[in-house]
Amino acid sequence: MDLSLSTRNVSGPGGDRTVVEVGGEIDVYTAPKLREQLVELVNDGMYHLVVDMEGVDFLDSTGLGVLVGGLKRVRAHEGSLRLVCNQERILKIFRITGLTKVFPIHTTVDEAVAATD
Repeated sequence: MDLSLSTRNVSGPGGDRTVVEVGGEIDVYTAPKLREQLVELVNDGMYHLVVDMEGVDFLDSTGLGVLVGGLKRVRAHEGSLRLVCNQERILKIFRITGLTKVFPIHTTVDEAVAATD
């Protein structure tokens, strides 16, 4: 399965955010596409990202690594990276790896956009 990516800018109480909608599988084959997108956004000055993972069917360790790398990139610019995920099988991966302590995880995009840092 492929990976689909789209971005849009939204404004909320927490300020301007760039929402990256991700669909499909984030694995060793597709993760580089997500990495390129995150790097490009940060290089373009977008430091407050919301990664919408509601359409993600599968996530492996390579995908986790890309998300952690994205978080490091935005934090280097005093930014933030929030995740939107409400699928138990994906949330379980974040719990098992302890990444729920690293990433703010929200159930909706509106909730993530409204959050203040």
